[in-house]
Amino acid sequence: MEDLKISETIQKGGEKYRSFLHEEAKNTHWRHGAPPTYDAVNQLFEEGRTKVWEKGSLEEIVQNAIKSWEMELSHKIRIKDFKTINPDKFKLIVNGREGLSAEETLKVGSYNALLKSTLPEEYKYYKAEEETFESSHDVFRSAFPRGFAWEVISVHSGPPVISYKFRHWGYFEGPFKGHKPTGEMVDFYGMGILKVDESLRAEDVEIYYDPADLISKLLKGELISQEESAAADAPPANTGNCPFEKQV
Repeated sequence: MEDLKISETIQKGGEKYRSFLHEEAKNTHWRHGAPPTYDAVNQLFEEGRTKVWEKGSLEEIVQNAIKSWEMELSHKIRIKDFKTINPDKFKLIVNGREGLSAEETLKVGSYNALLKSTLPEEYKYYKAEEETFESSHDVFRSAFPRGFAWEVISVHSGPPVISYKFRHWGYFEGPFKGHKPTGEMVDFYGMGILKVDESLRAEDVEIYYDPADLISKLLKGELISQEESAAADAPPANTGNCPFEKQV
């Protein structure tokens, strides 16, 4: 009965994988003026996923819940419009660093929150502290024009404390920080711990992964010449990216 309740809560008002996307709330403030579309990354997800979870299973519910949270974080601009988190208790903790509140996470954006590093400056190939929410999304939207898909690989415990393994993947088909694309698939794995309330709203999100698994693959391309860089600097059209999934 608990799984049924959670399933009904998370699927209400959503598209195929993300609840609350096509909600009717007239006062929701969207970052680009309207809900994003996820057609391209949904296709990437369906063609490249390694698991197809049974509808209503715990794995599918967790996968869609996190996709919905990522959607809100990337595309809503007011915490009070979020339906996937408990704003008074929410913390995002990445690789054991100090947790970020809901407002702090929304301000910096998911890419910067996930890629902040304590490495010495000479080893920082992505400097989160120098990027804004918008610039970070432009960087990864450019590198992954088809999106950066996300899937649950396994779930090891159910609510209220959910532990899971995940995979991210996409095709490196656009420039990244002065490097040419290789066209290769880029993927990495990680673990997450998600503490939720009775409505499956996130209170604590802990993510553990090695950022080098991502960044090292984006540095494999040749360096872009000055002439090529000028042509590549024009920002791509917005297609509704979200961190770690061009659409998460």
